[in-house]
Amino acid sequence: MHPKRILRRAVALCGSGVRSCVVASNDLVLIDQVLKQRAAVSPLLADKIFEVFACEQAVTTGDLSLEEIQAGVIGGGGDGAIDGVFVFLNERLLAEEDETPPPADVPRGSRLLLWLVQAKREKSFTETAIDLAASSTRRLLDLEETEEDLLELYGAELVANVSRFRRTLTTIVTRNPQVEVRFSYVSRGEVSDVNSKVEKKARDLESAFAAKFTGGVGKVEFIGVSELWQRSNQVRSYTLELPYAESITHGASHIALVTLRDYLGFISDEEGALRRHIFDWNVRDYEGGVEVNREIRDSLLDHSAPQFWWLNNGVTITCSRAWTVGGKVFSLDDVQIVNGLQTSHTVHEALRDLLHQEPDHPSFSGLIQVRILKTNNMEERDKVIRATNRQTKVHDASLHATDDNQRKIEAFFLEHDWFYDRRKNYYRNLGKPANRIIGIPLLAQALAAMGFSEPHSARSRPSSLLKSPSNYRKYFSATTPLPVYLWLARQQRIVDEFLANDVHPSERTDLRFHLAMLSAAELLGSAVHNPQQLRKLSDQESHSDEDSLFSLLYLLIRERDAFSAATESSFDKIAKGPGFVPVLLRAAGHK
Repeated sequence: MHPKRILRRAVALCGSGVRSCVVASNDLVLIDQVLKQRAAVSPLLADKIFEVFACEQAVTTGDLSLEEIQAGVIGGGGDGAIDGVFVFLNERLLAEEDETPPPADVPRGSRLLLWLVQAKREKSFTETAIDLAASSTRRLLDLEETEEDLLELYGAELVANVSRFRRTLTTIVTRNPQVEVRFSYVSRGEVSDVNSKVEKKARDLESAFAAKFTGGVGKVEFIGVSELWQRSNQVRSYTLELPYAESITHGASHIALVTLRDYLGFISDEEGALRRHIFDWNVRDYEGGVEVNREIRDSLLDHSAPQFWWLNNGVTITCSRAWTVGGKVFSLDDVQIVNGLQTSHTVHEALRDLLHQEPDHPSFSGLIQVRILKTNNMEERDKVIRATNRQTKVHDASLHATDDNQRKIEAFFLEHDWFYDRRKNYYRNLGKPANRIIGIPLLAQALAAMGFSEPHSARSRPSSLLKSPSNYRKYFSATTPLPVYLWLARQQRIVDEFLANDVHPSERTDLRFHLAMLSAAELLGSAVHNPQQLRKLSDQESHSDEDSLFSLLYLLIRERDAFSAATESSFDKIAKGPGFVPVLLRAAGHK
């Protein structure tokens, strides 16, 4: 076809002109290139690369890690046209092993959010996709349907993830939660091309979501290639401005009194959500409706009480640079709130909705004390974190991200071009390859599975292995050689990438840590009960090859099926209990 005819045809098809069509086409090429590169460096994600990428860009709540996103992606059949399920309570992701919080610990009016993602590689948005999602959610969100009923129609993974939302809702219903269901429809098409019928069905789906729960909210959004490209290129800002009422300066550090209205704006993003990434180095997570947080909330909302900053210890911010801009405003680089997470979360929860309902409420004129400490020294910053958090009772395990041993592990990984993410999402935000990033939770799981022959603990408690101080000391003993940690990270990646190529996604989660245990035992020639036994393997850089993993996988599946038949239990339950481990080790010839 003649170039001029091609150009005329492009203009006719685009409607808004050649430039917008070319931009959209370029975005599609770039997104496809991103996916291709990710698949090349992360074989573990290859079969679900678009679904993982779509969920990563769609779900903006919770500042999720890649591992948390992967856990929410639905594998296997029976997905009901839903590719991702994420449940949040007050913007905190509820993981698989999390117990439903008791109602007394949940503040009244807490936000319970179910975020669903549908990812389609097509270059368009279709009525069929919306219809399928509407049909599935009609049943999945019907609380009269039992899990057994749902399992007759949908896959176990989808039912389990949605049931987390259903179970939490029924447990905290007396706390009058604000229920929201969000649905992100992601494709490689252009949002501007969505036709009126698809748009109408999306609005109908929003209404259906809202009607499921009294006072509920439903939201449906379309995300196309332009949005995917824009979001994937956004870099979270660690430079923020903080207006203040009064301040005292000594050297390069400051103590400021800040209005609660301005502090709420400081810790909230453009959509009003909490900027979770500025709390990455806080040593503990939000503890919900515990007594101290209820007292903070009461003092925030009771304008007859003494001034808020009289009753509260305030917050501590570390930054690499602080200077004033245009009057009483601080500009802060590399912001991290290292103390005051409970206060900050409670301020956000209590005042965010109030800002829309009663913008002139007296609470907003209250003051909070903010300490701003300028330092570029990592060890100095860690000392600040420890000191400010030891003023209240905190278990040693909660301080693990700042431990000297953790920093040594990170430094050793860096020497070998691996990235130990002791500060959640730090290396991901720097754009380091995903297959060489390993966080504290996954390294702890690898230690449990391969260093102590406890794959059931790794499977059943992925994010809570280190909650107790004794467990932390067990898994991250200072006597464990640094090369062993790196060996564990590499071996776990080898196992995971092997399973990605040869095992159905719905089975990988239950097999990965048992196979890892078997692989370590085979390489060593005996069962492993202490990570120091792995020093020889780490020194020799000895890892499993594909043939040995095939043999071990065959053994594992054979023993799994026999044990499942003998106990009349699903392997999901077997994988989370200790009973199968000695049987499996004996079958492999190890004690």
